[in-house]
Amino acid sequence: MTNFPVQQNEEQYIDRIININRVAKVVKGGRRFSFSSVVVVGDGQGHVGVGKGKANEVPEAIRKAGERAKRDMVEVPIVDDTIPHEIMGRFGSCKVMMRPASAGTGIIAGAAVRAIFEAAGVNNVLSKIIGTTNPHNVVKATLDGLTRLTTMEEHAKKLGKRVEDLT
Repeated sequence: MTNFPVQQNEEQYIDRIININRVAKVVKGGRRFSFSSVVVVGDGQGHVGVGKGKANEVPEAIRKAGERAKRDMVEVPIVDDTIPHEIMGRFGSCKVMMRPASAGTGIIAGAAVRAIFEAAGVNNVLSKIIGTTNPHNVVKATLDGLTRLTTMEEHAKKLGKRVEDLT
C-alpha cells in the first residue's frame, strides 16, 4: 500500500489513490495481468466518495475508480472541523473506531482512513482500525461509520424535541 500524492482536478475535487493491485488471470498462453484500484474523491466540504476500478492498464483503472467515486458521494456531517460524535464503522471483519478530537489534534489515522478524512474535510479526528487492515474493507467500514453520523439537530428532530432540551 503506497502513499500517493493528493491531486486536485478542474472541478476542485480532492482525489486520493488508496490502493493499486495487480491481478493475474491464468489462461492457456500464460498469465494475463490487469489492475484494480481504490480511489477516494471528496470536495473538502463534507462530501466524499469511494470507487473501485479495474482495467488492463493502471491509468484507466484509476480513471474508472475516480468516476465511480464521484458518482457515489455521500455527505458527512462536520462540526468544528471534526465529527459530531464517536462511532464504530463495521464491514466484514474490519472495525474502524472514530472519535471527535479537539482543535489542533490533526488526523490520527491509518493511510486509508486518513485519505477519506482529508477528502471529506475533517481536520481533527482520532481513529483506530480493529481487525483486518485490508484497504477495501477498511474503506467500506469507514464509510459505514461516516454515513451513520448524525448532528445534534437531526437527533433532536428524530426524537421530536428541541436541541436545548437535549443539552
